[in-house]
Formats: sequence, structure tokens, C-alpha cells
Amino acid sequence: MSTWRRLALFAGVLVAVFAVALGVAAVTVPDSAVDSWQQRARDSHQEMSGGHDSGDDHAAAYNGAPAEILDGTVLSRDGYTLGPVRAPSTVDRPGELRFTITTAGGEPVRDYVRTHDKDLHLIVVRSDGSHFRHVHPVFDASSGEWALPWRWEAAGSYRVFADFTPDTGSGVVLARTVDVARPVTPVPVSPRTADHVDGFDVTLTGVPAVGHDTRLAITVTRAGAPVTGLQPYLGAFGHLVALREGDLAYLHVHPEGAEPQVGQTSGPCVDFNTRAPSAGRYLLYFDFQVDGVVRTATFVTDAGVD
Repeated sequence: MSTWRRLALFAGVLVAVFAVALGVAAVTVPDSAVDSWQQRARDSHQEMSGGHDSGDDHAAAYNGAPAEILDGTVLSRDGYTLGPVRAPSTVDRPGELRFTITTAGGEPVRDYVRTHDKDLHLIVVRSDGSHFRHVHPVFDASSGEWALPWRWEAAGSYRVFADFTPDTGSGVVLARTVDVARPVTPVPVSPRTADHVDGFDVTLTGVPAVGHDTRLAITVTRAGAPVTGLQPYLGAFGHLVALREGDLAYLHVHPEGAEPQVGQTSGPCVDFNTRAPSAGRYLLYFDFQVDGVVRTATFVTDAGVD
């Protein structure tokens, strides 16, 4: 299935979820809000298809220009980011659901335009379309945080949509996924620029930036000595995958230099160019090959605005 068709299917499913859930939550969801969501999805469909329904036209529109990002498919767009959603981790445990909307510079958004009688609409629905809720958290102007009492009714994977209009722009819909299951102890994700893998010490130098390419240098040593026997792997002397924390958005990270020849070796440093779409925390996975064995070093870094 093509990328366009997957995006169009998501828009259709989202509209269907809202339409079905309206029968359950008609008391809390005004008709005008639902009409607005449905029209927004239809508009996105029209923009990508050019107003036609031909599969060939869809493919041409996608190949000719990037498709419009559909509302609710990303946690960051138009310079705004939906921060981590803090909520009870298990079913039937009372607590609060809390989050912050931030600017590209990492500052909380404090000024909103009221839309459909509220400054922000929060939509929560399980991935199978059940347990739909449309609620309105309370805003703390001093901290820039939204919060409301919260209790999960069932386990599962939930999509949390924040629908709002900042005072400096048009309407934005951001989303994150929250998993609710049995009690677990989350593994803390904190910045680190060094890893030790099978006797190799691997270090990261450089920080991704928003809006322009930056150089990331990864150096491999063993027992304090530089490793010069890095072998080609996936067309380079190392392969780097970068994922944004929160939505695990995949970033394009390109190695510098010409593609190595068969039998050629290099090291100890491998350079990459990368560009962060937004400020935030990123998980980096570096694959490298020595003596025919591929190993992976893991880093965590925070991207900022220069």
C-alpha cells in the first residue's frame, strides 16, 4: 500500500472514529466540533488528491510533491510540540493527566484562541476506536501546563489528541500514544554520549539542531586505541538511525564521504549530517562492523535551536 493511501486511510478511520464515538459522547461533543474535524480530514484528502479520486492522480500528486501531514499524525508541527503525557500507568488507578504544549524554542505556549468555547480540546481514544473521550483540561498559566483528573477504564494503546489554536497562528492538532497496561518500571531515558559494546568504546560528538544540518561525529576505540578496521556496512563505515522520543519519528541521517569500496576499511571516526525537525530528545542507534560482526551503540541527545 502506498504512503498516500496509508495516510488517506488514516484520515478516513479518524473521521469514522469521531462519527461513531459521537453516538456515545454526544453530551460532551458539540456538533460544530465534529463537523470541523470531519471537514479538516476531507480538506486534507482534497489537498493530496487535487480534488480527484483516480489512483493515478493520487500517485502523481504524491510523487510530484510531499503530501500534507494529516492532523493527529505527529506530535510536532508548525513550530509547536506536544510534550510527554503524564498519566496513571495502570487501569483503575486515580490520578491526573498532564501535558504541556511548547514552541520550537522549548517554551510553554501560554496564549490560546478560544475555539468551540474552549482554549483546547483533548481527544483520547483507544487504538481500536473504543473508550473515546472528549474533555477539556484546566490550564495553569504560571507553568504552561494542562491537567485534569484521570482514570483509565481499560488497558491498551491510546492516542491522545490536543486540538488548539495558538494566538499567533491557525489551528493545530498534535498527538501522542500512551500505553496502559500492568504496572511496569519505565527505563529512564537520559542524555548519554558514550556507550560500551563488546569491548568497544563508542562516543558521540555534536548535537542535532533545528532548521539546519549539523555534523555528528562517532568515534570507536578499543582498550584506549583507535579502531581503524571499520568495515563497510549498508554502504558506509557505519549506519545511524535517529528516532525522536515521543512519536519515534524517523530522521534521515546521511554519512559523509564517498561510498567505500569492497575490502576497504576506515576509522576510528565516522561523520554524519543530520537535521532535527523540532527541539526535543532523540535516540540514536549506531551500527558498525568489525571483523564481520555488526554491533550497535546507543546514544541519547537533546536537539535545540541555535
